[in-house]
Amino acid sequence: MVLKGSGSVIASPGDDTPWINGSGNAALATAGTGDVLAGWIGGWWSQGLGAADAARLGVHSHGAAADRWRAAHGANAALAASELIAQLR
Repeated sequence: MVLKGSGSVIASPGDDTPWINGSGNAALATAGTGDVLAGWIGGWWSQGLGAADAARLGVHSHGAAADRWRAAHGANAALAASELIAQLR
C-alpha cells in the first residue's frame, strides 16, 4: 500500500514497520502524477521485483525525479505528468 503525499508511506503485509520516503516535493501535486506513480510501480513489479520493493523503488524514484525538476526549474515550478514521465527515463 502506498499513501502518496509529503513523506509517502509504504506498508505491506508481514512488514512490521512502514517505510517513509524522503524524496519528492509539492511539484508532484498536479493532475496525473499519482497515475504515473501507479504505472511506474506496476512496471517494476511486472519486471520481477516483489510488490513492496517495487513500491519502495517506484516511490523513491518518482520523488527523486520531482527533486531534480525543482532543482532545475525553481521552487515554484509545477511538474506536469507528461514531464514527470520524461524525468523518470
